[in-house]
Amino acid sequence: MSEQPLAFHGTTILSVRKGKAVAIGGDGQVSMGNTIVKANARKVRRLGSGEVIGGFAGATADALTLFDRLETKLEQHRGQLARACVELAKDWRTDRYLRRLDAMMLVADKDVTLLLAGTGDVLEPESGIAGIGSGGSYALAAARALIDGDLDAEAIVRKSMEIAADICVFTNRNLTIETLKGS
Repeated sequence: MSEQPLAFHGTTILSVRKGKAVAIGGDGQVSMGNTIVKANARKVRRLGSGEVIGGFAGATADALTLFDRLETKLEQHRGQLARACVELAKDWRTDRYLRRLDAMMLVADKDVTLLLAGTGDVLEPESGIAGIGSGGSYALAAARALIDGDLDAEAIVRKSMEIAADICVFTNRNLTIETLKGS
């Protein structure tokens, strides 16, 4: 019986939209098997002219390739996030090279939050809350429990990510959180 090569694993990305703000947060842990390889990876960033924020789960090089492609699509479609994401998803699903990329993305602008997957899915979460990665479901559950309280979007992301780090061994507390506030 041959052993599978160790794969990079583990990430938690959470997006919360509340009031006129949206926040996306991600932890910094990158693991290979049972070993933490890096504790301060930056998996959340601003895209394009800073009007879009995004986070990724999956293979880092693949996700960075997708972020680059999304930025190109945002330029082509004059910052229209939904249209840029649909066009990226079409390419991702049909292009032979892109089909092999192993990542998921959460992206948001002042109006919409979208989850993108290599299956061609572009999904807008109903509740304004979405989580991806190995700890994504833990962070999502925590955010749903906190959404009706007094905390703002960024504080909900921070608290939910801390809860996920308590549960998921592939999630740490080295957080990157980006927030957009609407008018």
